[in-house]
Amino acid sequence: MTSRSCVNLLDLAASLPNIPETPRSLPRVMTVSGIISDGSASNDGDTDSTSSIIRERKIIVANMLPLNAQKDYVTGKWCFSWDEDSLLLQLKDGFPPDTEVIYVGSLKVEIEPSEQDDISQRLMDEFKCMPTFIPQDMYTKFYHGFCKQQLWPLFHYMLPMCPDHGDRFDRQLWQSYVSANKIFADRVMEVANPEDDYIWIQDYHLMILPTFLRKRYHRVKLGFFLHSPFPSSEIYRTLPVRSEILKGLLNCDLIGFQTFDYARHFLSCCSRMLGLDYESKRGHIGLDYYGRSVFIKILPIGIHIGRLESVLNLQSTFEKVKEILEKFQGKKIILGVDDMDIFKGLSLKFLAFEHLLEVHPQARGKLVLIQIINPARSSGKDVQEAIRETYSAAKRINEIYGFPGYEPVVLIDRHVARYEKSAYYAIADCCIVNAVRDGMNLVPYKYIVCRQGSPGLIQAMGVDKDSPRTSMLVVSEFIGCSPSLSGAIRVNPWDTESVAEAMMVAVYMSDSEKQLRHEKHYRYVSSHNVGYWARSFMQDLERSSKDHYSKRCWGIGLGLSFRVIALSPSFRKLSVDFIASSYKRTSRRAIFLDYDGTIVPQNSIIKAPSPEVIKLLNSLCSDPKNTIFIVSGRDRTSLDEWFHPCERLGLAAEHGYFIRWKKDSDWESLTADLDWKQIVEPVMKQYTEATDGSCIESKETALVWHFQDSDPDFGSCQSKELLDHLENVLANEPAVVKRGQHIVEVKPQGVTKGSVAQKVLSTLMESGSSPDFVMCIGDDRSDEDMFESISSIASSPSLPSAPEIFACTVGQKPSKAKYYLDDTTDVLRLLRGLSVASTTPKPWNTTPFHVAFDGAF
Repeated sequence: MTSRSCVNLLDLAASLPNIPETPRSLPRVMTVSGIISDGSASNDGDTDSTSSIIRERKIIVANMLPLNAQKDYVTGKWCFSWDEDSLLLQLKDGFPPDTEVIYVGSLKVEIEPSEQDDISQRLMDEFKCMPTFIPQDMYTKFYHGFCKQQLWPLFHYMLPMCPDHGDRFDRQLWQSYVSANKIFADRVMEVANPEDDYIWIQDYHLMILPTFLRKRYHRVKLGFFLHSPFPSSEIYRTLPVRSEILKGLLNCDLIGFQTFDYARHFLSCCSRMLGLDYESKRGHIGLDYYGRSVFIKILPIGIHIGRLESVLNLQSTFEKVKEILEKFQGKKIILGVDDMDIFKGLSLKFLAFEHLLEVHPQARGKLVLIQIINPARSSGKDVQEAIRETYSAAKRINEIYGFPGYEPVVLIDRHVARYEKSAYYAIADCCIVNAVRDGMNLVPYKYIVCRQGSPGLIQAMGVDKDSPRTSMLVVSEFIGCSPSLSGAIRVNPWDTESVAEAMMVAVYMSDSEKQLRHEKHYRYVSSHNVGYWARSFMQDLERSSKDHYSKRCWGIGLGLSFRVIALSPSFRKLSVDFIASSYKRTSRRAIFLDYDGTIVPQNSIIKAPSPEVIKLLNSLCSDPKNTIFIVSGRDRTSLDEWFHPCERLGLAAEHGYFIRWKKDSDWESLTADLDWKQIVEPVMKQYTEATDGSCIESKETALVWHFQDSDPDFGSCQSKELLDHLENVLANEPAVVKRGQHIVEVKPQGVTKGSVAQKVLSTLMESGSSPDFVMCIGDDRSDEDMFESISSIASSPSLPSAPEIFACTVGQKPSKAKYYLDDTTDVLRLLRGLSVASTTPKPWNTTPFHVAFDGAF
């Protein structure tokens, strides 16, 4: 089924395999009574129009739909039913009852192409489900290939160091991943009303889907939740397509993680690979990404307690409980429920249990480890190796420590019905989850609810209904649910001796303490269920996307590097032709220019201005109507040396502490107490010695600590600590501490670039040369003071007429300026245009005030 926007999506990635065209597209879903949108109207992604909608809609996108499918081979018809165990279905409990939820995902069965159109319409009508029909070969490479053999091991800290351990990156599998994500995007577009609907994408199978959706609809409301771990930057950056995936996630409005560790790793990757910094905004972690705020949410998933409690009240559960109690009468039961894969730590668990039996002979014949093994979700050499190790360890333990009537390890490696699994949870004295890495793992939550039980279950167990409920957990510190289970015994799964002791402590702990731990856990699990998880995430998604229509949006970037720029409606690029027309008709101009990052690239090794810059500045200064100043954070010696050829150029050094109106003028300086430098320098030296790659720049009036060449995370952390340290020691000193782009600077109070602009403009007004044209260009935080200053002075009632103001920042980013230029190349192009527009120089008969500003941050 080809989406009407398929052509737009297919240009996002090159060299993709051919995607078979599917049957005709479905009509758009009716969103308002009596009105059907057929998608024929154009949408450039930047319209401010909104359509009215009566019923709130959420679109949940996941690899698999929450449906069971079975074909009746007698009639040849497909039968579909809800998968009641699916998280996607259960999360609806967190939404208001009148919310319409639409699911987009794949079916668990393959549908013939001739049937796909009818099945799609049927599933939309009966279940509000939109199936994605991905060709079988592509799906195999997408899911079993890239997802399961490359992403999943990497996200669980497994690197393909050699062919026997993990599959190395395969470009063809990546292309299938891209193609599959694009098919998902097409199907989402079939049903989405992008101006009103909230789209929630689930898990690592669809991490570049946000890029496709954001390209088509710039203001689409997108949330993403990662159910797996997110690895540290040292692991993640080994992925050849690391940037494409990061940029895909950053096209969302809200990104959710199970734990702070996973979120921290993601933020570290954004910092190290994309140069993005994050900050906490009123308790919410946010990243500024080209003017868009991308928020990070830390929210462990929950379980559907009602669904589990209903199973606990089944007669089959009661009977199974009685059967298990009779079979293991007089024994303490330790329960494990895990998938069969290499990250669940099954062999380590068995080694720990073996050690327990070895060092605690009294536990032999009394302790039993029941291990339920869920079917493996993937195949390969690693899974087969895990199976061999598991069975080998179980056999060895049973042979050494077992005897007639006693089997220490009981392996249940078959399909286990929910009622039977719940029965094992209910009777287990302890539950152990020993995974070496896991995204969340809900087994401990299910165990706690089953131990809480129900009246019927308690009666079947032969326990007094008024007796307190108890439970005990041993959990790996490397699983997502561990931080939320403060009453559990946390273990390092690799330390088998400690795990063995933890199991002994858990089993033989006093009932009173088990009761307290259980009550604490049950309060958390019952209040933080799957409904709470869905409701909390969606509330934050609504908050994150509420200002979509208050900004102008446009897309830039090719392929999977596409992103949306979102800025103030009044913020626009400064056109050379536009400013040149104003420049020509004005008679007295004040021009302020920053230096580093404005007329010289920020990352340039050569810091001196190029011959072209000198030539342009001299050309502009030769016009008697112009007053040009370079305003910089650099020292006056460097500026004097670099701009020695510029006779009529004004200089402001060290953010305006020193000012010189032209080359043959003396430097003017402010009067300030600099004794605080003796306090600051030893502190900065202490941090420099502790932070590799950092250095101190000593100026006449300021001290600057640079950490651009240090580790991004450590340098940023140290800079925040240094900022706090210096603010404390300088509390009573006439100095201010500011954090800039990879620097921490201490300078005298009252010295800003804004004060320079104010002084120059005031001097011009007092001399009777009030400017009717003021332009200021800069790229740094310190330049924002200039933008603010020229705006306030320009509106002064003492001026005969309001001048034309052109405050311009370098780079598309939030700013007090109303205009922007992309980079230093654009700045020089603008100056070149103004130079051409200048009139022929007249005899110098006026007092020139040439102003230039530089912020060396």
